[in-house]
Amino acid sequence: MTLILFNKPYGVLPQFTDRGTDSPRANLSDFIAVPGVYPAGRLDRDSEGLLLLTDDGRLQAKIADPRFKMPKTYFVQVEGEPCEEALDRLREGVELNDGRTRGAEAGRIDPPPLWPRDPPVRFRKTVADCWLQMTIREGRNRQVRRMTAAIGHPTLRLVRWRIGDWTLENLAPGAWRNG
Repeated sequence: MTLILFNKPYGVLPQFTDRGTDSPRANLSDFIAVPGVYPAGRLDRDSEGLLLLTDDGRLQAKIADPRFKMPKTYFVQVEGEPCEEALDRLREGVELNDGRTRGAEAGRIDPPPLWPRDPPVRFRKTVADCWLQMTIREGRNRQVRRMTAAIGHPTLRLVRWRIGDWTLENLAPGAWRNG
């Protein structure tokens, strides 16, 4: 069994090919040349961080399928400064267009020691921002972004730091290691 922990940079497609445009975009094949592995779950092009790849279908299902409730932890830079009531809404679950989410573990944190993003997050002098740490146990399309938007604090930067017991610790953007 092969398991790869990959720190997916911003702007990289979470797949091995780009069928979407005439000019190819960065994708997993630009970083990983290990045959037979596939992403276990997704991480949007505009998100960064931990992406697990494996050749084991049962492990892939355990990681990606919401039935298994594998925790996924994110560092989330949001616009504005959510009050405790807004954070409680995340903890209780929010109503999205595809139904109510499970509650998330959510709280404000100091800015995490992350690498600079390329391109940088848009900075506005008149609009405050802050960092949250969120852990979810399901994986709907763009779920964390939609949850923070639902409480009135759009996501500016999203970095998945942990999936289950696997973490990005000591893994630079674009780098990978065997798990």
